[in-house]
Amino acid sequence: MALLVGCDFSSSPSARKAIVGATGVQTGGRLVLQRLDRLSSLDAFSAWLIQEPAWIGAFDLPFGLPRELVVALGWPTEWEACMRHYAGLSRDEIRATFAGFCNARPVGGKFAHRATDIPARSSPSMKWVNPPVAFMLYAGVPRLLQAGVYVPGLQQPAAASGPARVALEAYPGLVARAVLGSRSYKSDDKAKQTADRLIARKDLINALETGQTRWAVRLKLSHAQRDALVEDASGDSLDAVLCLVLAAWAEVQHQQGHPLYGLPQNLDPLEGWILSA
Repeated sequence: MALLVGCDFSSSPSARKAIVGATGVQTGGRLVLQRLDRLSSLDAFSAWLIQEPAWIGAFDLPFGLPRELVVALGWPTEWEACMRHYAGLSRDEIRATFAGFCNARPVGGKFAHRATDIPARSSPSMKWVNPPVAFMLYAGVPRLLQAGVYVPGLQQPAAASGPARVALEAYPGLVARAVLGSRSYKSDDKAKQTADRLIARKDLINALETGQTRWAVRLKLSHAQRDALVEDASGDSLDAVLCLVLAAWAEVQHQQGHPLYGLPQNLDPLEGWILSA
């Protein structure tokens, strides 16, 4: 029974807009949510990563850049080397470099995309605004590597007894969209935190608790936990739990003999892949 974690990430966390970590275990055919942690700094995130010696985690941030972009910029095409190079840049350098790349391309094709972005319907990982996922990668992946994680598909597995911390890229919107379609369930804008979005959160939580998703993970919540997920109109707590659900699905895939925790065997080892996309 592995410890599972899910994480709704922010590249600039604060007390107002924290990183949210969800922790749980699968037992008796149910995914039991143990706790939610709010992490108001990147240092707190780093400490959270290493407080347990072993886990399988799903993180809402991109783990790689588009190969087309990396090749065009002449950056290393081996993943860890590319991430080290990327971490050595400043945010201003990243913004200017990516803007220069986009400005040289035709309207409608400004951004390069990873192969996984299309089925996941996710933002390109080089996008630096609305949402700034390029900076989420910049802030998050180096800290994951500092925590000694194993990233299936992008790294070779440890030669010893096996990886202690397994980190997987996740996108909670993938799960939410499968349940809710185009209905919105969250907003950081208080004026948009409507009754319709509250009802959508309740419907999404109900689908998770009854296992009525293609991931077939049944979530077990206390009354207080359910209330907390419903009442967080930003959706950050619920997004962390959606990532936890994907971590649980990945654990099942691994238990069934899948070496990459449910990721495709032929994924691009520079770009990575979003769980279950």
